[in-house]
Amino acid sequence: MTGRVIEIHIAAQSDAPADAKTSVQLEAGHGIVGDRHFLPQRALAMGDEPRRKEDISIISADEIDAFNAQFQLAIPYGEFRRNIITRGIDLNALVGKRFRIGTVLCEGMELCEPCSKLARTVNRLVLPHLVHRAGIRAAVLESGQVAPGDTFLMV
Repeated sequence: MTGRVIEIHIAAQSDAPADAKTSVQLEAGHGIVGDRHFLPQRALAMGDEPRRKEDISIISADEIDAFNAQFQLAIPYGEFRRNIITRGIDLNALVGKRFRIGTVLCEGMELCEPCSKLARTVNRLVLPHLVHRAGIRAAVLESGQVAPGDTFLMV
């Protein structure tokens, strides 16, 4: 199973707009340097940490395109507030599996279901239409850089 990264988005703060990036640094156990989830996790790091599940979020452009087409919308990928936008890979199949995004080793931890905040800020139709299709959360196991064009590979 292979796919590729087509866009990357981060938001420096919880309610800040997500900005597109040409590359990002992923740090093992913490996520994307500069993203809203990175600093709080790092500040709380002490001793033996529990397994992370919110280092990065990933969503399929194929699912967003299908959602937009179904409802005749044109919501940009970044509005969905997931970090990495992919094409050509079944993300749900990565839960519980290890994979590489470029050279970065990750592990799929859980589905990243749409929430009421996403429904309020993007479009109310994300609930229930993107349930089980809104991407996954993954832990970063080995640090490195990721950029659009990088491939997803199962390990």
